[in-house]
Amino acid sequence: MKERALQFKQTEWWMVSGVFFLIILTNILGGKISIGYIGGGEFDQMAQYFSTIFIPAILFTAFYFMHMKVAPIYITDRKTWKLILLSLLIFILSWLATGAFYIGADWGQDMFIPFYFAAVALYMGYMFVVSFLKKATLAQTTPNYLGYNISRLVVLYVFLLTFLFKFHRFFHELILIIYAIVVPSLIAIFIYNYFLVYRKKQTGQNKASKIYYWLLIVLMGAIFFTITAASGDEEILLVGLVAIALLVLVINPISNALFNKYQGYIEKMDELNVQLVEKTTDLKQLRNQINPHFLFNALNTIYGISLQETAEKTAESIQKLGDMMRFMLHENTQEAIPLDREIDYLINYVDLQQLRIEAQENITIEFSRKDEHCKGNIAPMLLIPFIENAFKHGISLQKKSWVRINLRCLEGSLHLDIHNSIHRKNEDDPERVHSGIGLPNVKQRLQLLYPSRHELVIRENDREYFVHLSIQLNKS
Repeated sequence: MKERALQFKQTEWWMVSGVFFLIILTNILGGKISIGYIGGGEFDQMAQYFSTIFIPAILFTAFYFMHMKVAPIYITDRKTWKLILLSLLIFILSWLATGAFYIGADWGQDMFIPFYFAAVALYMGYMFVVSFLKKATLAQTTPNYLGYNISRLVVLYVFLLTFLFKFHRFFHELILIIYAIVVPSLIAIFIYNYFLVYRKKQTGQNKASKIYYWLLIVLMGAIFFTITAASGDEEILLVGLVAIALLVLVINPISNALFNKYQGYIEKMDELNVQLVEKTTDLKQLRNQINPHFLFNALNTIYGISLQETAEKTAESIQKLGDMMRFMLHENTQEAIPLDREIDYLINYVDLQQLRIEAQENITIEFSRKDEHCKGNIAPMLLIPFIENAFKHGISLQKKSWVRINLRCLEGSLHLDIHNSIHRKNEDDPERVHSGIGLPNVKQRLQLLYPSRHELVIRENDREYFVHLSIQLNKS
């Protein structure tokens, strides 16, 4: 309620629907005109009975088409002529239909029906006030959503209550009493219970909670006793006793159940928000760790080439590195990228490594791939740490070495297999200390991004290191 505007279109629809449903239902049951007049031969009474049903139905239908159909169309296309034309059509048809029942049932002879034009004026006034509230609270640098939501709810209630006062000839007075007294009283009791009873009990202030609980009961008893004493009507005291019994046995238990449910939702949302923030932070940190790690390895490769080879090969290496750095700068920051872009990045990396070691006869590099089904999206920089690890620990310029990579795609899934030789680092080799940066990060990312949708198998022996990775790219 503090962070965004409520869905008032639905709120208005349900509040107005509830009021008209109660009016029409009670009138059908004879709440205004006795149902015994039907078929009794008294035409005026029968006409008035049916008018108390159809007049509210006509007004409700006009509201439905105006508020739920015409207004949304105008908000979408902003065609003023269409708004005016449809509004006039609804106005004229509902006015004529209401006037026919109004005059036919002998409620009056004036076609300029006072309550009908009052209803139209109230609706227009409500829309004007709502527009003013939006400009006053939301069209600011920092929108005041809480003020807007509370103000609009109050305005909606006041306008509906005003309509009921204007329309009271056509329904039983009990509805007005319920809406004007009972509903506000229930809302006040719920607010009172939440802030002064429930919240204090939740924070450990049990004594204060009990005091406020009994204070409400005493206040209700005092109010009904005072009214009884002033009016001399003992039935009011009986009504008060029933109201207190309902408060203790019905309203308070229901309100506590609702508050517990609401508190549970709030705690769950807070927990999910914390998890979301933690995962987002983790992903950002993991990416920041991976990027510099690979960048330094690539620069070392270029440096080695520049010492051994001609400028032509160095230029080719720099071009591939440039493509890779562009990928890291522009696409590595996205949540997901096309799978073929990730594969292009792998190809550039392997090509760059082959340029570095192609003159070495004791080193074998194989990269087989099937690209026909490599469609869809994948989180960036998920595959490269495994391949980078293979070259980092599997290549030695003095010993026989190999890296064999197999990449294939099936419908909706990707499979990567890597075999590489192992050349153990000496205890005093600085690379040994930093050898675990890439793989732990990518394992954590896989758990965050593809939970239950990936399979990672890593095996090793004295001579060889094996990795198998399968990722289900599409959620089932």
